[in-house]
Amino acid sequence: MSPATGTPEPLRHSAFDDAQALLTGTLFVGLGLALFREAGLMTGGTVGLAFLAHYATGLPFGALFFAINLPFYALAWQRMGPRFTLKTLAAVTLLAGLSEALPGWLALERVAPWFAAIGGGLLVGAGFIILFRHRASLGGLNVLVLWLQERFGWRAGHVQLGIDALILLASWPWIDATRLALSLLAAAAMNFALAVNHRPGRYMAF
Repeated sequence: MSPATGTPEPLRHSAFDDAQALLTGTLFVGLGLALFREAGLMTGGTVGLAFLAHYATGLPFGALFFAINLPFYALAWQRMGPRFTLKTLAAVTLLAGLSEALPGWLALERVAPWFAAIGGGLLVGAGFIILFRHRASLGGLNVLVLWLQERFGWRAGHVQLGIDALILLASWPWIDATRLALSLLAAAAMNFALAVNHRPGRYMAF
């Protein structure tokens, strides 16, 4: 409790807390993306942009994801601070490595597309929440969305949903109408988790 106001003081995360959050959050996101890949689904954010570039060029997804995030670190450093930026860089690097390693560690024989959409979307959303609550993100558009929430109070899930919908529509040349609809369902599941669980002022630790 704060002696001056009598209100609860925010809890500080330790270095160990942050390290396990980066590992756990990126693992959740990586598993969600593995379900998307198996079902041939798309997603939004910088991950979706990396998927688009991968489909268009055939270059490795992990390298593209890492490269697409590079221009956003200047905004993160200026608006969110060096600690947030360094943790985000670590999370992006971890996910880039996981996305290339997981196919060799996890073999899925079959996954129902509807389950991949909902289950994968919720896993990705849960991973984002873990990262957000430890003052990290997966770079790029997540940085912009978090800054908009902190600056204007706009819910991260609602803003992210609008951006993701535009990215998903841009994937039309590479996926059919059924997979596009399921990808929209996945985006809705992911952003539902964000909108419900990551409201401004709800979580006090930092």
